[in-house]
Amino acid sequence: MTKTPRSEIRLTSVLIYSLLLNSGAALMWPLTTVYMHNTLHESLTVAGVVLFIMSCFMVLGNYLGGRLFDRWSPYKTAIISISIALAAVVVLIFSHGWPMFAIMLFVYGLGEGSSLTILNAYAAKVRSKSTRQVFNSVYIGVNLGVVIGTAAVGYLMKYGVGVVFAVASFFYVILLIMTILEFNVKFPPVQVHPHQQPDAQVDMGPAPQPNPRLIWLICGMVFFIYLSYTLWESVMPVHMQDLHISFEQYSFIWPINGLLIVIGQPLINRIGMRFRMVPQIAFGVTLFASTFFMLIWARQYHWFIIIMIILTIGEMNGLPAIPAWIDSLADPRSKGQYQGMFNVFMSFGRAVGPLFGGLMVEWLNYSVLFALAGLSILIALVVVLFYNHTTTSSRRKA
Repeated sequence: MTKTPRSEIRLTSVLIYSLLLNSGAALMWPLTTVYMHNTLHESLTVAGVVLFIMSCFMVLGNYLGGRLFDRWSPYKTAIISISIALAAVVVLIFSHGWPMFAIMLFVYGLGEGSSLTILNAYAAKVRSKSTRQVFNSVYIGVNLGVVIGTAAVGYLMKYGVGVVFAVASFFYVILLIMTILEFNVKFPPVQVHPHQQPDAQVDMGPAPQPNPRLIWLICGMVFFIYLSYTLWESVMPVHMQDLHISFEQYSFIWPINGLLIVIGQPLINRIGMRFRMVPQIAFGVTLFASTFFMLIWARQYHWFIIIMIILTIGEMNGLPAIPAWIDSLADPRSKGQYQGMFNVFMSFGRAVGPLFGGLMVEWLNYSVLFALAGLSILIALVVVLFYNHTTTSSRRKA
């Protein structure tokens, strides 16, 4: 007897998918630049170009994942995406010299990018929980995975890069098995109700209508957020070492970020349910942007820790709710496409950030870089809020 597919993915499955996917990814990204420079003896410029191209492949994967989710088969797209990432990591276990290492990173980026979009698109289809609650759960899984992956990679590297790729492969094998068993979901036909009220727990004010232009503006803000965020991964280690702060001390900052999110996000979720989503996002993004201005004057290690804590509080309030906001503004027939667009802009910001940071430091200085990073986020936020207010006011008058 054939088992009838469920009509909705379990929230627990989405959370575990997010945890496994990001644990595997977090084993990969910290070692890439160091391995290429110290072991493969490639320049930092070459390493930066490889990371940029890999991010471009992730953007392509984001786009294809969203399109195939909407227009083909979500289940088959999920399996193919994970399989591509898994195949690339398995090859790297046995062949991680130059240029195979770079080529497999490109293939990996394609599969990883598509998998990230599939995760958000499946999460957007969960209807038994509020959209806000679902994406907050995804965000917790993301950061718990980052904590696990980044904590493990430093220990595993002592045994060789092949061991790191073997453990990463293990995460992707488990993820593939779980995807096969859990993600064969038959979604019900889309019912479009023009005056349908949003989820009571996702208080947006007036019922949101499909608004592609506002989604594009939000995605532009996401680009600047993640362009600035990657400065912590790219130029910040060099900047801190110039201030005589060791790399080991810098590395300690990321577990603080991840653990604060894992511990604090459930509390933020409960508090946030008492507020409308858009003001909470505005508060979080403003706090996040303000930390880059603080970096201009930071000189001692304890100030970098304090700034990271403030950044994390802003991150917890602003970033997890952005996919939920986009979902509420998307046409029901194109939710996968718009979640793909969110991931495209996020990946593109991560791709441009290291190159932008390096050029700005070379041409100008760190203070100008940090000021531009914070200012670009605030300007993008103001544009988004202004357009959102304008369209909301127009609907009220109509």
